[in-house]
Amino acid sequence: MVQAYRADTEDADTGPRTGSRFQALRHRLATDRGIWRRGILLALCSVFLTVVMVFHSDIPNAVGNLGSLIETFLPWLGVLLPVLLILGLVRRSATAVIALVLPVAVWLNLFGGLLFADKSGSGGDLTVATHNVNAGNPDPAGTAQQVAGSGADIVALQELPTGKVAAYEDALADRYPHHSVQGTVGLWSKYPVTDSSPVDIKLGWTRAMRATVTTPEGRIKVYVAHLPSVRVKLNAGFTANQRDDSADALGEAIADEPLERVVLLGDLNGTMNDRSLHAVTAQMRSTQGAAGDGFGFSWPAAFPMARIDQIMVRGVEPLASWTLPATDSDHLPIAARVQL
Repeated sequence: MVQAYRADTEDADTGPRTGSRFQALRHRLATDRGIWRRGILLALCSVFLTVVMVFHSDIPNAVGNLGSLIETFLPWLGVLLPVLLILGLVRRSATAVIALVLPVAVWLNLFGGLLFADKSGSGGDLTVATHNVNAGNPDPAGTAQQVAGSGADIVALQELPTGKVAAYEDALADRYPHHSVQGTVGLWSKYPVTDSSPVDIKLGWTRAMRATVTTPEGRIKVYVAHLPSVRVKLNAGFTANQRDDSADALGEAIADEPLERVVLLGDLNGTMNDRSLHAVTAQMRSTQGAAGDGFGFSWPAAFPMARIDQIMVRGVEPLASWTLPATDSDHLPIAARVQL
């Protein structure tokens, strides 16, 4: 009886207390004019952040490739949202908190599907993997075996130094009887590889190739590419001009490819949001965007901040895409399963 009485008393008290808090909040909103006047600057920050995300493609590249730099790290603008929320609450500003609805809605529209939806499916005819192994990798054989351990039918490697190519070939020979190395990129396959040749991406040396792979479901053309690196410099901004020219050349080569089914594997040193890769991204689908789980960031391996390693397809249906465990490289390997 005593317990029942106490419970009834607590339940009875809960209602008035909750009601009192709500009434106090209403009273503050109605009487404390400062709650609307405070935080105007925070509200303007939210509006500015919204404009940047909505119109990122209109930010000019004329000065330091600023537009491409912002697009490379565009998802990370979401980190500013909880910061603005905390500051708004600390300032007790209704204006700042309400204004935050704008950038939150835009960010969720842009990236919510990647963050909260698992689009991967089962089945598939072919598993492919790609990895920038890093020219200074101290364990080529171990790295090659780790990537091969993913069960991929086709493996593409980039940044292969001349003196270490044999180590990768020996490590992959048992699993992949067919392979081709062109310059600093290579392709290993369980299925026959023919018509292998370099692709000119305007560098003066070979960092891209193509080859025909004959699978049980038919032929596909596989491109392997390593576009030039980009840098952020205080005196020059985002130095990506060489990368951009190479992307245009790679896009032209793929556009001229007569075979309908095409798979591109490689380190493009750019994200799908970067307008400067338009020559490639306009004609191919990202397996991560179509069938990935999460952002799939691949670089740097110690703390991935961007997806600059890509698996893209044309005339092929992506079913799943994922990152593989770290190796001794500064990039994470990535893999995808596709339906031919």
